[in-house]
Amino acid sequence: MTTTAASPTLVQTYWRASRAARYALLFAFPLFVFYQVLVLLQPIGPQGIWRNGADVLLQRLFTTVAGTRGPLLFLITLNAVGVWFFLRDRKQHPGPLQPRFFAIMLLESTVLALVLGITVGTLTASLVRPPAFALVMPDDVGMSTKLMLAIGAGLYEELLFRVLLVGALAVVLRKALDWKPAVAGTVAVVVGALAFAAFHYIGPAGDRLELYSFVFRTFGGLFFSAMFMLRGFGITAWTHALYDIMVMVVQA
Repeated sequence: MTTTAASPTLVQTYWRASRAARYALLFAFPLFVFYQVLVLLQPIGPQGIWRNGADVLLQRLFTTVAGTRGPLLFLITLNAVGVWFFLRDRKQHPGPLQPRFFAIMLLESTVLALVLGITVGTLTASLVRPPAFALVMPDDVGMSTKLMLAIGAGLYEELLFRVLLVGALAVVLRKALDWKPAVAGTVAVVVGALAFAAFHYIGPAGDRLELYSFVFRTFGGLFFSAMFMLRGFGITAWTHALYDIMVMVVQA
């Protein structure tokens, strides 16, 4: 008597494929395009143009090495690394891509963005008294700038804090310190969340440090970090961007 392994269900196939590089990177690529186009359309003010803080930080690392060519080198490196991961994953999984998976990923990201707002807001309000006012953009910031910042947050903050910090830290804790995957992942998620929250108060454009916003962003960081570990970069980036766009629409 012989037995054969049961074929994976559509849900199982989607769950695995949607967090893989070949789907995650293609899904996130429109965010990169939208962000770069909106940056080019920004008016130049006395202080220059608005950009996402994580994008600026990553570009400065390259500018330190390559000078004025740093931003271009950053974009070339970012795209080259993305293509390498995509091609490597495609080589390991040569079958055709499922276009319907991208539609499902967008739906999942939208639902998760709504869940994020309700869950994190409720948890924060249960611990810390909400302020009498909400943080809003200055009146002179146009809608295209707000949209650019929302998309940039989803793309570059997730790249910096989830891919480079949480992902790398989890690997180091497992490989170098021989920690169990669950412990390494948990520590990486917490560290990433705290770093993500603190980042919003650094620099001349940083917000004023307040307990409510710090707790809210820490919970948000935990949500995004855990989502990255479970669902990968693409869905996490879109969830973050869509959440920020929802907040932008509500505050408009």
